[in-house]
Amino acid sequence: MSKLFPRATLLRSGYSVKQVDAFFDRVRQVYEQPLVDPGDQSPLSIRQATFDLRYRGYRTDDVDTALDRLEDAFATRLRDQFVQAKGSAAWQQDLAARAQALYDNLRRDPGKRFSRPEGMGKGYDVKQVDQLLDRLTSFFDTGAPIVPDEIRTAAFARRLKPRAYDEDEVDAYLAQAVDILQGVS
Repeated sequence: MSKLFPRATLLRSGYSVKQVDAFFDRVRQVYEQPLVDPGDQSPLSIRQATFDLRYRGYRTDDVDTALDRLEDAFATRLRDQFVQAKGSAAWQQDLAARAQALYDNLRRDPGKRFSRPEGMGKGYDVKQVDQLLDRLTSFFDTGAPIVPDEIRTAAFARRLKPRAYDEDEVDAYLAQAVDILQGVS
């Protein structure tokens, strides 16, 4: 019986033990290689990992916390590999170029930073997303503190189209923002 994480209580579902164990075994094998190929495993692929819910599976909060730590470890490892191969100046240039692409959205007026959902669909609350983006703007402009977890764990209310941003666009943007913040930490 596997014991990577505590199991969910009797009345709760948790992540599939088999899927979680297989994922962590595969990631461990990649991490133990002398060099990590971002094509084999990246912080983004760890962030996007999903598992089925099963009766008495692993407690989701414990697995999610481990995934966050694992994502940070891979980001650090990949940054260190890049710096060792190309130098810290090249890393800073790469990071600045990726940050500039994010900053372009931040310069847009609040309420106009992303597309609206298609049709009559729902999306993320515009005001809540803009509040988080204002904090990110402060980070870029003044160095105000914000950490990857604040973005990674952000949750937004869902609203109808006129007061909502497209969820996929926001999620993709925030994933890039996490990558940038991991690169500077």
